[in-house]
Amino acid sequence: MLKSAFLLLALFLSSIAFAQDETSNDLKIFLDCNVCDNTYMRQNLGNVQFVRDQGLSDVHLFFVTQRNGSGGRSYEIDFIGKNEFEDINYKLEFSTDSNMTRDDERKRTLEYIKLGLVRFWIANGTMTNVTVSVPSPETETDSKPEKDPWNYWVFRIGAGGYFNGQESNKSSNLNVNVSARRVTEKNKFSLRLNFGENKSTFTFDGDDIVAINNNKSLNVSDVLSINNHWSYGFFGNIGTSTYSNYELFWRFRPAIEYNFFNYAESAKKQLILSYRNGLVFNDYIERSIFGEEKELLFEHSVLLGGSIRQEWGNINGEASFSQYLHDTDLHSFGFYLGANVRVFKGFNFNVGGNYRITRNQINLPAGDVSLEELLLQQQQLQSGYNYWVNIGFSYQFGSIYNSIVNPRFNF
Repeated sequence: MLKSAFLLLALFLSSIAFAQDETSNDLKIFLDCNVCDNTYMRQNLGNVQFVRDQGLSDVHLFFVTQRNGSGGRSYEIDFIGKNEFEDINYKLEFSTDSNMTRDDERKRTLEYIKLGLVRFWIANGTMTNVTVSVPSPETETDSKPEKDPWNYWVFRIGAGGYFNGQESNKSSNLNVNVSARRVTEKNKFSLRLNFGENKSTFTFDGDDIVAINNNKSLNVSDVLSINNHWSYGFFGNIGTSTYSNYELFWRFRPAIEYNFFNYAESAKKQLILSYRNGLVFNDYIERSIFGEEKELLFEHSVLLGGSIRQEWGNINGEASFSQYLHDTDLHSFGFYLGANVRVFKGFNFNVGGNYRITRNQINLPAGDVSLEELLLQQQQLQSGYNYWVNIGFSYQFGSIYNSIVNPRFNF
C-alpha cells in the first residue's frame, strides 16, 4: 500500500512538471507596475505569457510614474530584455491627464505596451497575429503644438463626507476642498483651501455628549527652478484648528533645495537636501503651557531625503530636524526608512518605520485634560515621541504563469 501511494505521488508530481514544461512559444513578460490595471492587461494583451517573477521573464516591463502638472501621470516604461533578448533594451514615455477616465488610462497604457513589445515579437518569431497601423499620406495630418487656453492651470473642487451611528452614538465627517495648480519646467505653484469637521454624539443616561473638531486652512506654495540641481521656493499657510488649540495660525517660510542627482532622474533616484527658515504666528484658543495667548516666532528646519526605484525594488528614507530660534531646546527630530527589495526569485522583503522626537509642542493648552476630552480626542496630548514600524516578507512559488483571469467571488 505504501509503495503504491509513493508511486501515485511520483506520477502526480511528474505530470505537474510535464504540464508546466508544455508551454507555448509566447513571449514571457513580467509586468512591474504599481498603478496598472493588471487584470485588464491580462484580459486584453495576447501573444504573451504573464509570469510571476522578473527572473522568469523574457521581457521585464519596468514602470516609473510621477504626477504631472495636469493632475495625471507621466509614465516611463523600460523594456528590459532577458536571456536571449538581453541585447534589446529601450524606453517609451507617455502621459495622461486629469480629464481621462480610468478606462482611458489603461487603454493608453496597453497601446504603449503593445508598441514596445513589437521588437521582441519580431526577435521571438511570433508575429503571426501582430499588426501595426500607421496613417497613410492622404490621412496624415501635420502635428502642430496645441495652444493651451488654460495656460497650464488646473483647478479642482471636491467635497465628501460619511455618517454612521447606532442607538447610543453617532458620528459624521465633512470635508470640502478647492485647489489651483500650475506646473511648468521653471515654476510650480499650488494653492489649496480646505475645511473639515468631525462631530461625534454619545448618549449616556439620557444625556448627549457632543464632541466637535473642525479645521480650516489655506496653503500656498511657489517653487522656482534655478538649474538641474538647485531650486528655491516660498511656502505659506493660514488656518484654524480646535484639535491643535489654534484660534488662528499662519506660517511663511522661504526655502532652498539641492538635489545631488539631476532632477530629470527623480522618477528613479533622488537625494534631496533642503533648508527652510521663516515666521510662525500662533493665536491660541486656550493659554498655552508656556503661558502664551499669542506669539510670533522664528523657526527653521533641515531635511535630507532620498529615494531609489530600480528593478530589484525601492528604498525611501528621510531625516528631518526643526527648531524654534527663540529657544533652541524647542525642537524635533524625525526619521523614516522604507524598503521593498526583491532578494531572490519569488522572495520579497519589505520594512518601514518612522520615529519622531517631539520637543516643540508649544501649542498645547495649559491645565489638565479631562477624561472626556481624552476619550473623545478633543485635544492634542503631550508626547515626547511617536513611532510606527512594519516589517514583512513574501515568497511565491508554483506555476510561473499567471495570464488567466477568473473574477468569480472577487478573489
